[in-house]
Amino acid sequence: MPNERSTFTPAETALLGRVFESGRVAGETEEQKEARASRILANYMAGITDEAELVELSRKPLGR
Repeated sequence: MPNERSTFTPAETALLGRVFESGRVAGETEEQKEARASRILANYMAGITDEAELVELSRKPLGR
């Protein structure tokens, strides 16, 4: 069973917030913001914790 979490520590929340803000794109729609936030969370939950790498990956579609 995958590691399922429903909460993040304050430090993790701060990191995820910085990643989200750093990856902002001018003219981004709410739907695009939500998709980017989902990618950030998915990559973080997959074990990627490097801030720069999370920003870069958040700009790319999730590989399925």
